Amino acid sequence: MKQIFFVISLVVCSVLSAQVKIENKQVSSRTKFGEQRLNATITQLKLNTVKHSIVLSKQPTGKKEGFTIETKNNRTTIIGNDESGILYGCLAFADELKKTKKFPGTYSFSDAPEMVLRGACIGVQKPYYLPGRTVYEYPYTPETFPWFYDKKLWIQYLDSMVANRMNSLYLWNGHPFASLVKLKDYPYAVEVDDATFKKNEEIYRFLTTEADKRGIWVIQMFYNIIVSKPFAEHHKIKTQERERPIIPLISDYTRKSIAAFVEKYPNVGLMVCLGEAMEGVGKDDIEWFTQTIIPGVKDGLKALNKTEEPPIVLRAHDTDAPAVMRASLPLYKNLYTEAKFNGEALTYARPRGSWAELHQTLSRLGSVQIENVHILANLEPFRYGSPDFIQQSVIGMHEVMGGNGLHLYPQASYWDWPYSADSVKGKRLLQIERDWIWYSAWSRYAWKAKRNREEEIVYWSKQLASKFGCSEADGRRILTAYEESGEIAPKLLRRFGITDGNRQTLTLGMLMTQLINPFRYGLFTLLYDAEAPEGEMILDYADKQQKGIKHIGETPPQVAKEVVVHGNNAVTSIMEVSRRITKNKEEFNRIVNDMYCYKAMADHFSSKVQAAVQLLKYKYSGNIADLELAVPMLEKSVNDYKELAALTADTYLYANSMQTQQRKIPMRGSNATFKHWTEMVPVFETELKTFKYKIDSLKNRSNVKAQERKSLQQVDVKLNHVPVVLNEGAVLFSDTSFRIKQLAPELKGLKAVELSFSRQLRQPTEINFYTDKPVKILVGYFKTQRAAFTTDTVFAKAPELETNASADDYGQAEIKISNAIAIEGMPPVNIHSYSFKAGSHTLKLPKGVCLVLGFVDGTQIIPVYDAMLMGDAKNRNIDWLFE
Repeated sequence: MKQIFFVISLVVCSVLSAQVKIENKQVSSRTKFGEQRLNATITQLKLNTVKHSIVLSKQPTGKKEGFTIETKNNRTTIIGNDESGILYGCLAFADELKKTKKFPGTYSFSDAPEMVLRGACIGVQKPYYLPGRTVYEYPYTPETFPWFYDKKLWIQYLDSMVANRMNSLYLWNGHPFASLVKLKDYPYAVEVDDATFKKNEEIYRFLTTEADKRGIWVIQMFYNIIVSKPFAEHHKIKTQERERPIIPLISDYTRKSIAAFVEKYPNVGLMVCLGEAMEGVGKDDIEWFTQTIIPGVKDGLKALNKTEEPPIVLRAHDTDAPAVMRASLPLYKNLYTEAKFNGEALTYARPRGSWAELHQTLSRLGSVQIENVHILANLEPFRYGSPDFIQQSVIGMHEVMGGNGLHLYPQASYWDWPYSADSVKGKRLLQIERDWIWYSAWSRYAWKAKRNREEEIVYWSKQLASKFGCSEADGRRILTAYEESGEIAPKLLRRFGITDGNRQTLTLGMLMTQLINPFRYGLFTLLYDAEAPEGEMILDYADKQQKGIKHIGETPPQVAKEVVVHGNNAVTSIMEVSRRITKNKEEFNRIVNDMYCYKAMADHFSSKVQAAVQLLKYKYSGNIADLELAVPMLEKSVNDYKELAALTADTYLYANSMQTQQRKIPMRGSNATFKHWTEMVPVFETELKTFKYKIDSLKNRSNVKAQERKSLQQVDVKLNHVPVVLNEGAVLFSDTSFRIKQLAPELKGLKAVELSFSRQLRQPTEINFYTDKPVKILVGYFKTQRAAFTTDTVFAKAPELETNASADDYGQAEIKISNAIAIEGMPPVNIHSYSFKAGSHTLKLPKGVCLVLGFVDGTQIIPVYDAMLMGDAKNRNIDWLFE
């Protein structure tokens, strides 16, 4: 860390034995904690301390948190470069005593961590929305978070962190301040009653005190711009509104909330997410950070009469983080940056392209760049513990991304902390117990990444042998199962997925239309361009195959074969030792079941991908036989999936811990629906049945003409904008001559809204209207080819759940009609729809050029398809085969 937030003595030197206390009363709580842990080990091992002395000393030289241990002449000296160094030195010597069961005659060991920050994350959030609230809005209350007030659980968690040498704990919440501080100017903003407020104060002080003695820095995360519900109701505004401009009232409230928090909890850091709840476009994010956040921290310091700056972590999500940092560093020095390593998944150890460039840029700014292993939407809920994949990822963080910090999410069930998704009799399993190897592996390599591979195999084999009471050789076989299964989910998502975000639950499978037409579902191309090795999507592979073009990199058939091999190897390895386990048998059996789950998932995807590649030939040949050859492959994929559903029916409560409307792939998951594999079996069975029926229809009714598409039913609304009737030749902008060349049949005759091209470049678009019946507003977004997380200076950004949690509040996230309008000199247009009830409303769209194409009956179904007005032959739509 850049600053130390507690008073330390200049010299710490005390003789230590099994029952001797530290003589220097001015030593820090960390030194005392290290001494206590070392004493406990000596007592437990019943070592003779009569002739052996231990001296703790601090010498503020060398790398932070580093230490040296020297033993000779029955005297051990533990020298820490700082208080954390003394603590880690005590823990390291205790580990050595546990291995040897005696004091060494001579011993010399020095160590220090490579990563400056090594942290874990807990979400103070839920899988569902609270009544009357929206995303991220969760006050700290015993009713919502009973675990938050469980001191015994906190001690267990903090002890596991210090055992793994983690030094930072992130608490994630949308707006925590109204649960932790009271403001003189806004007394009505508090979200909890007085009794709960006192509990929050007490548990927060307990947590930060216990964390500090273990060398752990607590960091409170929050989103911008969110205000408390009572505050919003008092001022008749929304708690969060992405397109809302910065207003003095909200800025003042936020600044004073931060100041009060810093004054009350000066040893707690802050992590700021500028994007998502506020639009990370233009200068608003810079203004908010430099004129509200940083001044708020400084106000808190002034109230304390302190000059030492607490650290602020800037989350580089949906914001121009380099620009924010360049504007902020002259104002505030103790800044860190943080960005997702593989999005909200784990896919590839060495990211590339624009994503790697962003991390490298942040790293070069001079502050510490923290790599965030986030959500893991492709791993949950099965156990994941591949030390090899994790080690290579940490090496990639250093060598590729320029990162020197780790921010680690739970391996699964982030939204359901502290529990895992396992269905077990009695008490639910704790994540920190179930996923011990996840935390241990990331922490080990964050401390030191480049360790000898053969030595690591021995290390982990011994760890697993000790865990399950088996031989080291059998521990090696369990390790093989972990590492073979650890390749499956990363390979599947990076080669076939729609997104790296938590709107997709990989383990639930994918619809065939999602495999053969991913763009329809809002394909997040960063997944392929940056978070995967060079390779091909299914569409690209099929196109090249038909045109005789050479393939490049990792291909769909290659991955389809590899994951089956990984699944088979994992099951074979774990079953070789199943009869020789003597400890933790129930947990071992759950691991066995997970390996079978991985195998069934790999088999399912492999068969379905092969079917997709086969049936895509039909786009080029028009030969029904190409479709028929795909049927047995698709049949096998359904049978494989039924096996997966059977394996999980009684062993898992759910596949995904986020169970809100934002989860959309493979199926929309609002109100906790489609969260289990058993719910998906009928979907895939119907998909197969429909495919067979369509093949039969093609064979027997090949001369039947396609049904004519009709215009959508228009609704007249009251608004103060000039209407433009949609037809070929229509001009949609008042200040340009761009004309429509072609448009989808459903749009013809609708009354679009005439907009100003130049005004849209300067400010967000707002349409005020009144309707006496439910309506859907059709909005056209131009489909540009831009790098992810970059700001387009011309075109408005389409709704995207990866960066905007409110991007589906009006049902607007999904593309309805792709390539729906062709305008001379402009990119193709995709149609999204926004649903509104009867009444007066304001449609708010982001800054940038877009189209408002009309108001249609809110009850009618808008077809989802590709109009192909500006697409090539490769994009021919065959989704109808499954619908």
